Amino acid sequence: MDRIDGAPAMNGEANVLALCIGQPRPFNGAELSAIDKRAVDGPIAIRSFGLEGDMVADTKHHGGPDMAVHHYPHEHYVAWSEWLGGHDLLGCDAPFGENISTTGMSEVDVHIGDRFRLGSALLEISQPRQPCWKIEHRFGRKGMVKRILGEHDCGWYYRVIEEGVAEAGDSIERIETGYEDWSVARLFASLYDPTCHASPSELCEIAALDRLCDEWREKAGKAATR
Repeated sequence: MDRIDGAPAMNGEANVLALCIGQPRPFNGAELSAIDKRAVDGPIAIRSFGLEGDMVADTKHHGGPDMAVHHYPHEHYVAWSEWLGGHDLLGCDAPFGENISTTGMSEVDVHIGDRFRLGSALLEISQPRQPCWKIEHRFGRKGMVKRILGEHDCGWYYRVIEEGVAEAGDSIERIETGYEDWSVARLFASLYDPTCHASPSELCEIAALDRLCDEWREKAGKAATR
């Protein structure tokens, strides 16, 4: 699979531009969301539930150990700016609601189950991020979810294996490779890109990935039996 952003493949680490947190705020009428996150100055604790001070408004669909920390590559902003025709949100700290913004890695470079050292914390990739309507509402633009499904620039989530402390300017370094055949991009495409048709054997393989979160494993298992 080709790289989305055209940058060279990562060598095992990337530069952290920002670590961001947010609080629930009015978003769509009476509905709350914490998608509007701001960069933290200085060190911040990374707990089993996520970055200290970061909160989740919709606990039914977000949060929990398998969605503790959200990572979105900053490199994607260029393509988004071109597609959107520019947008003020792309100049904000975390336009896609990410906790970690980096340069040097994307969805084709990392795999389900990869483990990374960030400061003194140890993180493990647990699943891609499934896009929802909130991204389009935040940007005021239809079609963004469809584009993510086709481009596979979804971002991903970590579970926290070891709590620790980190700050912007740190490197995030891969110390263990998970499932080499299953990059975040490939797995996301297999389950969500309507133009990709994963075979029953591929879906069964996804369902057997122990480090993939249960929800995505169950989705793959059900799809394999259709």
